[in-house]
Amino acid sequence: MNVKELFDLKGKTAIVTGGGRGLGAQIAEGLSEAGANVVLCSRKIEACEETAKRLEENGAKTLALQCDITNPEDVQKVIEETTSTFGRIDILVNNSGATWGAPAAEMPLEAWKKVIDVNVTGTFLMSQAAGNVMIKQQSGKIINIASVAGLGGVDPRVMDTIGYNTSKGAVITFTKDLAVKWGKHNIHVNAIAPGFFPTKMSRAIIEQGKNPILETTPLGRFGSEDDLKGAALFLASKASDFVTGNVLVVDGGTHAM
Repeated sequence: MNVKELFDLKGKTAIVTGGGRGLGAQIAEGLSEAGANVVLCSRKIEACEETAKRLEENGAKTLALQCDITNPEDVQKVIEETTSTFGRIDILVNNSGATWGAPAAEMPLEAWKKVIDVNVTGTFLMSQAAGNVMIKQQSGKIINIASVAGLGGVDPRVMDTIGYNTSKGAVITFTKDLAVKWGKHNIHVNAIAPGFFPTKMSRAIIEQGKNPILETTPLGRFGSEDDLKGAALFLASKASDFVTGNVLVVDGGTHAM
């Protein structure tokens, strides 16, 4: 098998949560460019429909669905509509996320619960539902979008977001444990830990902590619109068939400081 074949996703079907904008849209675009059918889902279906339309103009087959990933009924509906339309689920990208900025001593309990529910419970529910299809297929790739914030403590000048940081650390452990549990089913479970990418969610953080962030980023810049495509494609394709339980850090070198 040559290298082009290793990265070819023709005939594969991917679900990308939070795929209507930001990092999710970037990943969805990359997977579709490699030939995958792409299902975009989020609470705001309008954004998914806009991105789906753009991908279809470039020749992709897509499906846009509304989904609150903390709602098991919504999650199951996405799985059923995906299998009904495309017949299988080969790739799941758990990208939907929530955050809340507040000092640890002042973090509202409801805010903490919301962040944990979306980032951890939602990742579990989507993985469980898609995983049941993948187990029957005896194949699948699950990619969880974690964060460099989940790798350890973060300077509060940059991210005073203890709920978010905690949730992403949990996603990393979830990734490793699920990889161990489902390896026997030929299901690969890996995570990407992005650094700072300008998105709607990160805009305020970048504006407030721009200097400290760039000072501790060896490459001296923020992530671009193309910097996650290759990482996601690698973990979604046959090129990573001997890789599971791994965390691929895409942060311009911040974690090495």
